[in-house]
This record gives sequence, structure tokens and C-alpha cells, in this order.
Amino acid sequence: MSFTQSLEKAFIENSNAENAIAMSKYMKNNFPFFGIKTEERRRILKAIWTENQNEVHENAREITLTLFAKKERELHLNAIEILIKQLKGNYKKEDILLIEKLITTNSWWDSVDTIAKNILGEYLLEHPLETENVIERFSNSGNMWLNRSAILFQLAYKQKTDFDLLKAVCEKHKMSTEFFIQKAIGWALREYTKTNPKAVKDFVLNTNLMPLSRKEALRNIS
Repeated sequence: MSFTQSLEKAFIENSNAENAIAMSKYMKNNFPFFGIKTEERRRILKAIWTENQNEVHENAREITLTLFAKKERELHLNAIEILIKQLKGNYKKEDILLIEKLITTNSWWDSVDTIAKNILGEYLLEHPLETENVIERFSNSGNMWLNRSAILFQLAYKQKTDFDLLKAVCEKHKMSTEFFIQKAIGWALREYTKTNPKAVKDFVLNTNLMPLSRKEALRNIS
């Protein structure tokens, strides 16, 4: 039995119908769930991953796509966690196509935000010469989740943040009426206040941001 088959079998055996209904409702009924909460989901993943380490190591990309093609949300989240661990330090230039596919498949904030911060962000640290082209393409896309990812990919960068790039992407989308874009702008700017609060405050006070973006950006600044 393959890794993905074993994982799916274990999830079916540990499913909880009552939890599944509540979890799906929390995600606006966008996805069905097995009803396995995060701690238990990760425990199951770890056990089966340990039993199939070589398969996962050699086929991480293929396994991720296989899991993302499934219906249940727990499998999508496990796929992301596998990719974060397996590809860190080993991203290939062409992996941006895989990353884009993951962002635009089964899209919702829980998957997209994790991918943006921990996969897209890491990929661009490893391939910095790709940053300008990738972020321009993502920020100009008609896909809102690619736009959000272009805003959020530097969340973990701290002193490495290209603030000029962040400002440019925020400027591009500052008049968006989309909640997830307004929220992303505020979140990305608020995160950078931990590194350079004055720069963020100056930008926000001199930029016509939507009220939600402004509020979120300045939340931790007196």
C-alpha cells in the first residue's frame, strides 16, 4: 500500500462525523472533512510518514498533487506540511509552477496563507532572482489568491523584507473591495511593524488605504 493510500485509510478509520460537520461549517462548507482535529491529524501523518520515509522523500511533489486532488481538507493540509519539510533548501526553479497550482487549487485562507508564507516565501529566498517576475505576475493576476500570496509572501522575512516591494504591491491593491486583500495588506504591514514600525506608520499615514487595511496595519502602533 502506498503512502497516500495508507494515509487516506488511516483518516477514514479515525473519522468523526460530528467534528466533520462543524469543521466544514467553519470553512464556509467549501470542503468536506474527515473530522480529525489538527493535533490528531499530525499524529497520524507523522506515524505513516515515518513508515514511508523513502517514498515521501523521493516523491514529495507527486504525493502533494495526489493529496490535493482528493476532496477532504485534512489531506490538502497534510500535503502542504509535507512540501514545507521536504523541499526546504531544495527548491528547483521550476517549482514555482507547482506552487502556483497549489495556491489556485482548493483555495481558501487556511491553505493559501500557509503556502504563501512557508512555501512561496522560502522558494523566493532560495531563488531571489525570480522574485520580481513572480510577484509581478502574481500581483497582476485575475486570481485573488495569487494577489494575496504576493502581498503575504514576506511574512517571515523580518529584516530581509523588501519594503519597497511590499509597498508597491499594497499600492497596487489598496482600492480593492475584496476582504481577503484588504486584510492581507493590513496583516503584511502589521507584521513589518515588528521590524520597522516608523516606516510602516509613515507609509500608512501617507497612503489612501482602505479602512480595514489601515486599522490592521496600525493595530500594534500607539
